[in-house]
Amino acid sequence: MKTFILMTKLTPDISKQLKDRAKLGRSWLDHVKKKCPEVKFISHYALLGPYDFLDIYEAPDEDTAAKVSMISMLDGALQAESLVAIPYKRFLELTKELE
Repeated sequence: MKTFILMTKLTPDISKQLKDRAKLGRSWLDHVKKKCPEVKFISHYALLGPYDFLDIYEAPDEDTAAKVSMISMLDGALQAESLVAIPYKRFLELTKELE
């Protein structure tokens, strides 16, 4: 499984629904689990900045990560990006291959 980082920015209308945030988040998570049962979420964070949420998850491939981003867009995200994350130890190994 590969590790991905999902950065999500909600639409202004959805952002204003603070009272419904837990329900909306659960609905999104259920949608992802239904369409991508192989995805394993590791951490969820709310952010104060250009993005509203950061989720760390594992998926078997980039196609599945793309589906997670698309589900986010379907469920009220203005912007959703899934980025591949390389473990730091592996990153260091790759740099040695360049020497």
